[in-house]
Amino acid sequence: MSRTRVIETLEDGVLLLTLNRPERKNAFDEIMWRETRDALAEAQENDAVRCVVVTGAGDAFSAGQDLGQMAAPPKDGPPGFPTFMDRLVGFDKPLLAAVNGVGVGIGLTLLLHCDVVWMAENARLRAPFVTLGVVPEAASSYLLPLQIGHQRAAELLFLAEWIDAPRALELGLTTRVLPRESLLPELRALAAKIAAQPLGSLRWTKRMLLAVRKDEIAAARAREDAGFVARVGSPENQEALRAFLEKRPADFRGVPPTDRA
Repeated sequence: MSRTRVIETLEDGVLLLTLNRPERKNAFDEIMWRETRDALAEAQENDAVRCVVVTGAGDAFSAGQDLGQMAAPPKDGPPGFPTFMDRLVGFDKPLLAAVNGVGVGIGLTLLLHCDVVWMAENARLRAPFVTLGVVPEAASSYLLPLQIGHQRAAELLFLAEWIDAPRALELGLTTRVLPRESLLPELRALAAKIAAQPLGSLRWTKRMLLAVRKDEIAAARAREDAGFVARVGSPENQEALRAFLEKRPADFRGVPPTDRA
């Protein structure tokens, strides 16, 4: 199937998925959610695909959710994000990420579901959910503390500050930082080594890794989904979106918090 938001290149068992919306720093709209979901679904069923690498077109990995669509439900079916997440959390082949630039929102939380994450020296990450008046996504409220510890995760989520590549390496959000020009070639070389292993053993091993945290991820997603529904459209969320569109800092003073669960 021809896709516009995701470019697919298969070579020696390694499928490269390039998020392809560079004019919006690869922010996810409905088309990209669905195309990435479908690409993962097809990769899972195709025995010629033994390993998947995700990266971004242009100078960004992904700027996250397209905020212009945050409060606008799609007109042609259910939102793509939940079904994308279903595919992501159940993907039973090695999944690697080459973070070539900024990773915001899903550009960060996607990495928590990857088996190997390498970053470019100039790449930065950010979890902006609190500043948008919403809650964490993609089971990151569980996975982020699990990976880096509760206090560090709380600081990153509460403050929504930028995490540069050296800090991401220190925290354990990546295992290697490379010059941008060598990031993808070197990660693809690693992926080729992985793809040379027996596919059955790779899949069984990945399934075992997934099984350890399957129930906890499902529970975290359910909590986050409920929180997101409660928060989208709230006065704080509306102020955050207005500020974004008007290119100004949000001012939450005097905005009703609507913080009851």
